[in-house]
Amino acid sequence: MEPHRRHVLSKPPAPVLAAETARFLETLTGAAPADAALWFAALTHGSMGEAHDYQRLEFLGDRVLGLTIADWLFETTGAAEGKLSQRLNALVSRETCADVARALGIQPHIRLGKQARDDGGAESDNILGDVMESLIGALFIERGFDAARAFVRKAWSAPMAGGTGQRKHPKAALQEWAAGNRRKPPVYTLVTREGPDHAATFTVSVEVKGVGEAEAKGSSKQEAETAAARMFMERFG
Repeated sequence: MEPHRRHVLSKPPAPVLAAETARFLETLTGAAPADAALWFAALTHGSMGEAHDYQRLEFLGDRVLGLTIADWLFETTGAAEGKLSQRLNALVSRETCADVARALGIQPHIRLGKQARDDGGAESDNILGDVMESLIGALFIERGFDAARAFVRKAWSAPMAGGTGQRKHPKAALQEWAAGNRRKPPVYTLVTREGPDHAATFTVSVEVKGVGEAEAKGSSKQEAETAAARMFMERFG
C-alpha cells in the first residue's frame, strides 16, 4: 500500500454535528455551519476528554463580545467612561452570558461528559457563559467580525434594552452604604464550596459589623458575593 494511502486511512474521521444541533446553529446564526469541526469544538466541554474543546474559542469570543458591546455602548450612549465601564462589565459578565445562552436554548446542544451532565453542568453559569463566548468565537472565525457583531447585537438586545449594568454593582453599592452609615467595610467569608469544579456551588456570607449579615449561593465565588451583597442591601439597606 502506498504511504500516502496509509496516511489517509489512519486519519481520524472529522466530527459530525448531530442533525438537530446543525439545524439549531443554522437557525441561531442565519446560515448552516460550514466547518463542522469548528462548531463541534465550540460546543464541547473539557469533561468529554477530547483533543479539542471550547476553551480557545471562548478566549477569542470573549474579546469579540467585549469589543462589540463597547462599540455599541459608545454609539448609543453619551455616558462618561466610568458609566460605560460599569455597563460593559455587567453586559459581558458570566451571569449575563449564561442568561443569554439560556434564552437562546443552547443547553441541550452542549457536549458534556456523563458525570458533568449528571452534576448539572448544562445549567452552570460558568459552562453556559463559556459556551456562549465560544460560539461567538466560532462565528467570528467562520464568517468574520460583521457577522459576529450582528449576532451579538441581536442576542444581547434584551439585556441592552433592559438596562443591565445601569445600576451600581451590588458590592459597590454595599461598600458605599457602609461608608455612608459610618460602618466598617463589609467582610465577605466563603462558607462552603461544594460539588465538582465544572458544577461547583459556593456559599458566601457578608457582614457589616454592628448591622448584620446575609448569605447567598452562586456558581462562582464572585457570583455568590454579589448575591450576598444584594441580599444584604434588600434586608438592611
